[in-house]
Amino acid sequence: MAAPRRKLPIGIQTLRDIRDGGYYYVDKTPQVARLADSGKYYFLSRPRRFGKSLLIDTIAQAFAGQRALFEGGEAAVALGVDPAVANRPRLFLAEHWDWGRHHPVIRLSFAGGRLEQRSDLERSIRRQLRDNAHRLGVALSDPDDVAGSFDELITRAAEAHGQQAVVLVDEYDKPILDNLEAPEVARAMREGLRNLYSVIKGRDADVRFAMLTGVSKFSKVSIFSGLNNLYDLTLDPAYGALCGYTEEDLDTVFAPEFEAAAAEGQPLDRAEVRRWYNGYAWGPTSVYNPFDVLLLDKRQYRAHWFETGTPTFLVQWLQRKGFFTPRLEQLWASEALLSAFDVDGIEPEAMLWQTGYLTIREHIITPRGPMYTLALPNHEVRTALNEALTIAWLPQPLGHQAQGASMRLYQALAQGDTAVLKAHFERLFASIPHDWYRANPIAQYEGYFASVCYSHLASLGVEIIAEDVSNEGQCDLTVKHAGTAWVFEFKVVDGDQGTGEALRQLQAKDYAAKHRGAPGVERVIEVGVEFSRTRRQIVGWDVRSA
Repeated sequence: MAAPRRKLPIGIQTLRDIRDGGYYYVDKTPQVARLADSGKYYFLSRPRRFGKSLLIDTIAQAFAGQRALFEGGEAAVALGVDPAVANRPRLFLAEHWDWGRHHPVIRLSFAGGRLEQRSDLERSIRRQLRDNAHRLGVALSDPDDVAGSFDELITRAAEAHGQQAVVLVDEYDKPILDNLEAPEVARAMREGLRNLYSVIKGRDADVRFAMLTGVSKFSKVSIFSGLNNLYDLTLDPAYGALCGYTEEDLDTVFAPEFEAAAAEGQPLDRAEVRRWYNGYAWGPTSVYNPFDVLLLDKRQYRAHWFETGTPTFLVQWLQRKGFFTPRLEQLWASEALLSAFDVDGIEPEAMLWQTGYLTIREHIITPRGPMYTLALPNHEVRTALNEALTIAWLPQPLGHQAQGASMRLYQALAQGDTAVLKAHFERLFASIPHDWYRANPIAQYEGYFASVCYSHLASLGVEIIAEDVSNEGQCDLTVKHAGTAWVFEFKVVDGDQGTGEALRQLQAKDYAAKHRGAPGVERVIEVGVEFSRTRRQIVGWDVRSA
């Protein structure tokens, strides 16, 4: 018998609403049971909208003894669940948890709203501590003392309930991340949060379980001072799928949605769904972005996740850093570099990985320790991020105009029309006012021209290979589309005229050889592009077709 269709829990972050409301739920409770059995203090970093808040709520309901939420069928009815919703699946924890213990749960969350001053942060913490104290039936002697009240709340909650307390903090880092453009404010927020989180240290006697979740992975020195017993789950392969949906989840939990789409005459191509939204990896199993999967009922492939809050700060920050955008296709990072995240020092690799715009492609053990290959996770992020970068890399309204002309560029690539392609990029760079170059540091670094070309092309959704490796070395960029492989080499020259050196290098090294006769490739076009450092324009465009 086919499983019944349920409602899609878009934006719902509480287990009760999902279970009682007839929504789909991907059972992550086997991992919850393992966490509770294996340790006590945990930290987890995942990008926004990956289900961290729902995970925290699920853990809270389990430790609070809300067994009915985890039961299904007759067992659920016996616990007082409305028979109308008791047909929900039974969760793993229903029979793998000590339901005889009810722990007092202390919950803090910084997910809602933006705090712009240290005083706002203190006020928010005091209010949350008061709310927790009221819910747990205890009193705080000095509510104005943030750290003292938190410490007292843990002690009194454990005493009043006769069980150790559970401490859960959701989006622990948001007050800092929201203020990275104002470093002084961000530092003040960091100090306030460090003051709060330091309380958890040394509370073994009264704490049964603690978990902090967030987007970033701030160094322990900067924010978790002394809290060296906090186990970081972020790259633990056993918990790589703790947030996000797996292929198996789509095959089982969401199977009714795919069946319904087919019945409605709008079948969802699984390969296309995978290309757009899968590819995130924190362990051996890659996962889908859950927010995108839940919006597939719209039967449209688009950048749902990216459109819900990619920070302007991120794009501007990469711009100020002079980030060479072709590196988005592949770069290397050590574990230390991925953790190098603090107000006073953030590396591009760490920022892009922790916020979900890069993911781990390969994990290699070297004599110096673990090394990781990072790359864009999927089609959604590649196209949407590069579109935003193209707009930011160029003066306005030129950036938006460049994207508006993307259909002509797309068609030129499909038709192998080198003249249209040349005219497009010549017009693009010739349109940039000379004064803009002088006023913008981004335009002063040598990789600027190649970055604009790469991001502009990558935003089209065509297949991109940056720094395409062959036996003789590597060319700057390969674009594959509609049976044509375009092999590009970019050079920056000092004079006002092209030298032909870019194409000569392509020919001498024969970077295109690997694509000739390759499956799906009908023709190969080699393009040598030269930019004048002084004129700030394309001065050489040499082509050879083979």
